[in-house]
Amino acid sequence: MTPDQIAHLPYRPCVGVMLANADGRIFAGQRIDTDIPAWQMPQGGIDEGENARDAALRELWEETGVVADLVSIEAETRDWVAYDLPHDLVPKLWKGRYRGQKQRWFLMRFQGSDSDIQIETEHPEFSRWKWVTAQEMLDSIVPFKRDLYAKVVAELGEYLCSDTSPPSEPS
Repeated sequence: MTPDQIAHLPYRPCVGVMLANADGRIFAGQRIDTDIPAWQMPQGGIDEGENARDAALRELWEETGVVADLVSIEAETRDWVAYDLPHDLVPKLWKGRYRGQKQRWFLMRFQGSDSDIQIETEHPEFSRWKWVTAQEMLDSIVPFKRDLYAKVVAELGEYLCSDTSPPSEPS
């Protein structure tokens, strides 16, 4: 495909989940389909007739085994954020129908225990997982998604700290 053909393709509508634990660390999964370090947060397409919030909860469950009862949705991006695939990947993914993805991101607070995370799902996407800081997430994402992740962290990062109690008065 030529760059001009790619530029005229639409973005695939998707969701992303920034799953944060009580310490404000983010779930990162190593993609199962590559041997190179490629850590990412759960994300995926929105099905026909599905709203973004429902898609985010479904994708979270499909990729991590975490059910909706174990999370609370604390924030979402104000708008869609998009990224372009490298040109050589466009014809290989999604039958060459999309130039990249536009995503709505949700910050979800994980209220379960680590044993509730089961990446050995029906169609596994991750080979392993860990909790990381926002900066570690930015450092470990594939380069073509780095700007998108930086936007997501900039917008949702303020919600990572779960301690919302007022500061104590000095004695």
